[in-house]
Amino acid sequence: MIFAVDAKPYEYSLPTTKPCLIVIDMQRDFIEPGGFGDALGNQVDRLSAIVPTVKKLIEGFRRLQLPIVHTRECHKPDLSDCPPSKLTRGKAKLKIGDLGPMGRILIDGEAGNELLTELRAIPGELEMTKPGKGCFYATYLDEHLRQLQATHLVIAGVTTEVCVQTTMREANDRGYECLLVEDATESYFPEFKQATLDMIVAQGGIVGWTAKCDDTLAALEKAYGRH
Repeated sequence: MIFAVDAKPYEYSLPTTKPCLIVIDMQRDFIEPGGFGDALGNQVDRLSAIVPTVKKLIEGFRRLQLPIVHTRECHKPDLSDCPPSKLTRGKAKLKIGDLGPMGRILIDGEAGNELLTELRAIPGELEMTKPGKGCFYATYLDEHLRQLQATHLVIAGVTTEVCVQTTMREANDRGYECLLVEDATESYFPEFKQATLDMIVAQGGIVGWTAKCDDTLAALEKAYGRH
């Protein structure tokens, strides 16, 4: 029997192998006041609003014993993996590496770089750091997914038009079939999120598929639940 998620632009067929959930950058620096997102002048409560849905999605994957990867965008304390163009761009009141209310901005090991408490990884789940926007750049994500024999990725996290979309495009070039969970992703700019969703499903799903959390979990339960 073939199982599929009710998705756009058409049904997202589920594989016989296990799909992997990628939860992108649900970290304090982007979502809480005093972090990097706030320093750039963004309305961070837009991002915090999706936390319950992301948590529901994670718990659904855990219940079905499906693999999960959590990512954090961050840099080494000496900033040796942060190009000058990224470091200086934006003219924000705080830049990468500066000391903020939650420690140095976007630095691995600092309090602000931690995942939100309610979304933290548990034993058996991969928590992976990345120095760029995409999850495949300068990481071992592709190797990890190949070891899992994962061909299908369910994606959540922030922000929709930057790290999330970049990751989906990187995954496309590597042959993965990607489903973005619409209500488990967000942008500081609502029009950017909608534009990204439209781009993903355009031309018959040129980047991938989009679906709601409840529809995704319902299909996963039918396909991988214990009967």
